[in-house]
Amino acid sequence: MTDFRERIAAAYDTEAFRREGRQLVDTLADYLRQAERGEGLPVLPWAAPAVNVDRFAASFPEEPTGDFAELMASVLSGSNHLHHPRYVGHQVTAPVPLAALCDAVSSLLNNGMAVYEMGPVSTAMERNVLRWMAARLGMPESTDGVLTSGGSLGNLTALLAARQARAGYDAWNDGAHAGPPLAVLVPTTAHYCVSRATRVMGWGSGGVVPVPVDSRFRLRPEALGPALESATRAGRKVIAVVASAGSTATGAFDPLEPVADFCERHGLWFHVDAAHGAAAVLSSEYRHQTRGIDRADSVVWDAHKGLLMPALVTAVLFRDGARSFESFAQEASYLFGNTERPWSDVGLRTMECTKEMMALKLYTCLRVLGTRLFADAVTESYTLARRFAERLSAAPDFDVPVSPDCNIVCFRHTPAHVPPEEWDALQARLRERLVTRGDFYLVQTKLPTGVYLRVTLINPLTTDADLDALMEALRTAARR
Repeated sequence: MTDFRERIAAAYDTEAFRREGRQLVDTLADYLRQAERGEGLPVLPWAAPAVNVDRFAASFPEEPTGDFAELMASVLSGSNHLHHPRYVGHQVTAPVPLAALCDAVSSLLNNGMAVYEMGPVSTAMERNVLRWMAARLGMPESTDGVLTSGGSLGNLTALLAARQARAGYDAWNDGAHAGPPLAVLVPTTAHYCVSRATRVMGWGSGGVVPVPVDSRFRLRPEALGPALESATRAGRKVIAVVASAGSTATGAFDPLEPVADFCERHGLWFHVDAAHGAAAVLSSEYRHQTRGIDRADSVVWDAHKGLLMPALVTAVLFRDGARSFESFAQEASYLFGNTERPWSDVGLRTMECTKEMMALKLYTCLRVLGTRLFADAVTESYTLARRFAERLSAAPDFDVPVSPDCNIVCFRHTPAHVPPEEWDALQARLRERLVTRGDFYLVQTKLPTGVYLRVTLINPLTTDADLDALMEALRTAARR
């Protein structure tokens, strides 16, 4: 027992923590300086999965090794560097460093948030952050919601509430087959998590009724009526329409106002998956693209996209705040007792029971750094995307299928020496070459006319010069 006490004392030693912490912050600051400047650092130090499995083998010794600094250096050197200005890949931002310090505080406090008494400060912060977000969206004071772990879980949470509100039977307690099979109308460009959510709820493949999009990949409001009629004839009860504000493939914003009108006429729940694009409401120049979002019954907004936060921080907002209790209408008396549902017991409204202090980093950064920083970041990223699309369109060897609505740009390199029937394969080869060399990190997408490269200009450190260099890197790779 004495030996155990000595080991525990060493593991919790405050002076050792102070020493390791100071050294780590210095290391992280040096890393950030190098990443932000892109000096001698690949965006992604490519290694095959098996190589990294061997590199970080499960060789866990019984005795302390004291190699924390060495291990963290290996983690930093081998990871994808999102703060590199030539990271233009997935919709995950380069978080502001202050948020990382908040994560350290959250991890040390470890205040889970199922009930208020386990996370009193973070619960209060979460409520006020959600109020701020709702106000920016133009939603009424009755709006309430939760923070949860990502847009996929956020959309599931919203659709569970929609089911309780519009199904006409208690699917939560009586099961998915206690009434007619349900469905939602969804644009063909919607994120796959919407289909995943309906399947999780037991609706099967028919739970999503696809709605055609126009040439700009935006939902066609006039197609909603025929889609509703088709689903009804097939024996489905449609309960909601899901629209996108910043779709994943192209960043398209669906026309929200006519969708809201349609839902109002037919008594349908109106949900907006604005995980990527909700932050546009902060920009005086681009908020018009979200016109109508204030009429939604529910909205999903990812702070780890447009608000420069580390993943994952997703807000699920309900126009009628009472609906937020209907996603998970389950009792757990050992936690919540038999009292009425208090807003302060967040576990009543989230999939998570033990939930980290998500609000801490968002609340702190909004309060310490000010909201203008985040509004300007949205405006700058959207404007940068437009400038890049214009330069691509002006070049004879690049093709832009649609001008960007936000900070996502789809394009492909079409050099004269490559015939059109080989363009799809070329884009895949070009991406692989740039990514494995570490020059850039970008992704690709499939559109009706073929394979396209896709960039998300979500890193506020990316400049026009970086994007010009991307064009030249693609040209060079194609010649080789």
